[in-house]
Amino acid sequence: MSTIIAPSILSANFARLADEIKKVEDAGAEYIHIDVMDGTYVPNITLGSPVVKSLRPYSKAVFDVHLMTEHPETHIKSFADAGADIITFHAEAARHSHRVVQQIHDAGCKAGVAINPGTSLSMIEELVEDVEMVLIMTVNPGFGGQKFIESMLGKIHMLYHMIREMETECDIEVDGGINAETSVLVREAGANVLVAGSAIYCAPDIAQAIKDIRGKEIVHHHD
Repeated sequence: MSTIIAPSILSANFARLADEIKKVEDAGAEYIHIDVMDGTYVPNITLGSPVVKSLRPYSKAVFDVHLMTEHPETHIKSFADAGADIITFHAEAARHSHRVVQQIHDAGCKAGVAINPGTSLSMIEELVEDVEMVLIMTVNPGFGGQKFIESMLGKIHMLYHMIREMETECDIEVDGGINAETSVLVREAGANVLVAGSAIYCAPDIAQAIKDIRGKEIVHHHD
């Protein structure tokens, strides 16, 4: 499975977002990771669907919208209408996760479910066959530029095996502290969609940074 790079615009210059998206797209990124924070589920507030809508005409990349919000079901339609391709919500923030997945699909988007470092995989086991992506947070959400939590590698590996045992297709995305070094670890554990913010946007050469994070292809011997 080839690696997909999803630069997080959380680390971009918000005054020049369209240019910042074009920059990473031209440098080889397939996805644009859009962190939506509501100030309640996580401490910060970032941006809403009007910003996504205004950016959509400037980009052909996949808009990977990550809802770090309470009541995610209330935001699905507006982000789908704004041009989101994938909408990921937090299992911890949803009362009825399965219904949220259905609502995302009904809105015409791919569905992703995210879990925080302190949340067990058992919370999403019943959803894995219904979603297109599972996002394992490798930092606690709410701020950019945090240090990668290495104990999450076991969780990624367990999820990788869970997906294989269910004989389903599902991307594994990781978000938090991803750079050229940690990329190797998460890809070896089974992740194939890598969110990186400061490691890309703060790099002197963005194309090289994306290349370094993508790394060499890893062959999984299915033990």
